[in-house]
Amino acid sequence: MIIEQLIHRISQGLSYVLYPLFVPTYGMMLFCYALAQRSGSLTWGWSAVAIGGTVMLTCVIPLLSILLLIKQGKVTDMQIENASERTWPYIYAATGFALWAYLLIRILHAPLSLNLIGIGATVALILVAIINRRWKISAHLTGIGGLVGGALTYYVSVGVVPSWWALSAWLGVSLILMYARLYLRAHTVTQVVAGWLLGLTCTALPYCMIAYVWS
Repeated sequence: MIIEQLIHRISQGLSYVLYPLFVPTYGMMLFCYALAQRSGSLTWGWSAVAIGGTVMLTCVIPLLSILLLIKQGKVTDMQIENASERTWPYIYAATGFALWAYLLIRILHAPLSLNLIGIGATVALILVAIINRRWKISAHLTGIGGLVGGALTYYVSVGVVPSWWALSAWLGVSLILMYARLYLRAHTVTQVVAGWLLGLTCTALPYCMIAYVWS
C-alpha cells in the first residue's frame, strides 16, 4: 500500500514537473547552454530575452488562461484530464506558441534549427488540439517527444553524433513519463506512444529533411 502511494505521488510529481507548458522553457534553457558552450559567442542579453520570452509566451500566458477557465468553471483542474475541456486551453496555448515562434524568427533572429523547433512545437500543439476532439492523445508525451526531437535537431545542426548516455537519458525520461501517465490511467499505451511520436516528428523532421537536402 505504501509503495503504491509512493508510485502514485511520484507519477503525479512527474506529471507536474514535465507539464507540457513547462517543456519549451526547459528546452530553451538547454539550447542556450549548449550554444554558449559550443560557440562562446552567445550574449547574456539574447539568452535572457529568449528564455524570458519562452517562459511568458509558452508557459505564463497559457497557464493564466487555464486558471481563468478553472475559475469560470469551464475546466476542472490544471491537468485537464477531461478531453472535452481541452479545446479552449489549447487555443490559448497555440496562440502563445505561435507568438513564441514569431519572437524567435523575427525578433531574435534565432538559428534556423531553433526556428524550426519553435514552428514544429506550434504545429504539434495545433495537431494535438485537433486530434483531441476525437481521441485523447497525450499532450505530456507530445511535449517530451518534442524536447527529444529538439535535442536531435540541435545535434544534427552542429554535426555532432549524440552519445549513448545522452540518448539513453532522453529515452529513459520518456519511458518513465509514459509509465507515470499510464499508472495514473490518464491515457492508453497507444495514446502515449502516439503523442511522443507526434512531438518527435514535428520538431526533428523539418530540420533533418533540410539538412539531408542541402547535403
